[in-house]
Amino acid sequence: MKKKHFIIIFIFLNILMWGQKINFNIKYSEPLAVFIFMQNLSENYPENIFKSEFKKSQYNNDSYKSLITKFDNLAIDYSYQFEEFPYASKTPMQTRDILKKNLIACNSLEDFKLRSTGILPNSVLIDLTAYIKAFTPVYNELIYQPHKEKFEKQLAEIKDYAKNSQLEDYFEKGLLFYHSSWDPSIPFEIAFYPFPESDYFTAQAFYNNFVSAIQTNLNDYKDLFSVMMHETYHIIYNEQTMAFKVQIDETFKKNPSKSSNYAYLLMNEVLATALGNGYVYENLNSKPDINDWYNHKYIDQMARKIYPLVKQYIEEKKSIDKHFVNQYIDLYESNFPSWINESQNLMTYRYIMSENKNDFKTIRRKFRFRSMEENESEISSASIDNMKKTPLTKVVIISKDSEQKLSLIKSKFTELEKWKYPSDQEFVQKFFLNDKSQLIIINQKKSSLDKILEMID
Repeated sequence: MKKKHFIIIFIFLNILMWGQKINFNIKYSEPLAVFIFMQNLSENYPENIFKSEFKKSQYNNDSYKSLITKFDNLAIDYSYQFEEFPYASKTPMQTRDILKKNLIACNSLEDFKLRSTGILPNSVLIDLTAYIKAFTPVYNELIYQPHKEKFEKQLAEIKDYAKNSQLEDYFEKGLLFYHSSWDPSIPFEIAFYPFPESDYFTAQAFYNNFVSAIQTNLNDYKDLFSVMMHETYHIIYNEQTMAFKVQIDETFKKNPSKSSNYAYLLMNEVLATALGNGYVYENLNSKPDINDWYNHKYIDQMARKIYPLVKQYIEEKKSIDKHFVNQYIDLYESNFPSWINESQNLMTYRYIMSENKNDFKTIRRKFRFRSMEENESEISSASIDNMKKTPLTKVVIISKDSEQKLSLIKSKFTELEKWKYPSDQEFVQKFFLNDKSQLIIINQKKSSLDKILEMID
């Protein structure tokens, strides 16, 4: 009898827990804002309002510039892959994101240091904390205090807008659509910071966090909330179970379409765009957004094509299934058959192999938009085997020992069995592989890589 009572109580508690709404906590995090401020002062960042305000201030001296350089050189970026999941279906753990999560959650910098112990070597963590402390008064004087009144008014308005817009309902619809789950006892922490004299805002989501800059002249929050949910849907997609991700992965691989691989690589961003910039915006605004949903033609155009099906599934309270995936692939191939040969699309998902490390920078400059990128600076049997395991576009750049390297590549790909290569000539050749990815082989002689890359299309 006691056992029966225990089971009833257990079931009742679970019903109560899963009946709870997701709690969205909206706040300003000074430690996070200072961290982002320092990131933007780096030489590796383009010109921005933070840099310009700093450069004309009294803090633009050797002492503070030295701290910026030291901060920029801190080794704080580590990651690990969830290798049991299908490739690219689960976002790797990033230490920089965990640090941001702790900056949002901490009560003080000492609290941040305690939360982050073990993530980085202690010496690095101590230095990082010291740099944030040193730049806190700089940030407050140059950025926060001049815009405090306006920003705090915006923050209060955003909290009211979130409540009135029933933000948690869009989150729960995403959970159902993605066939994903979320423990409602885990709140969603949202951190905003002021972004003066800007006509755009930046946004990022990770774990149970959303971070965004807010233009100081922003007073209409539909765009902000649609982008917020766009980024949040990436998290929900990421939290699908491994079994469900394997099922989706197998559906894509079994589909006979030659476009299925590149359609799969595009899907995560496409669905987040269709949901956030399509469905959420339309509901907040009572009509669709007529402007670009995403500043990348492949994502934008495919999101619009799939949107009617996404909207249908949401309204019918259905989750992604095999039928949805096959319809998605059919829409991709029937509407955009040329995409599997267009370099701007292919190079969004790339595995670059070159013995010249400057080539990686050249490719990033030529193909600025990238969703996935892996780099390998050795052309060997083992490195080619690693490259073959990925569904990414595979680019091999050969600039020396052409005969040896080309022979090796030919031996590693069964699709190249009959290939006759002119090792003494400069060329770019493209091959469609059995995994439905493109292999691009560049044999470089005299031309610059910039010029050779123009030959890919």
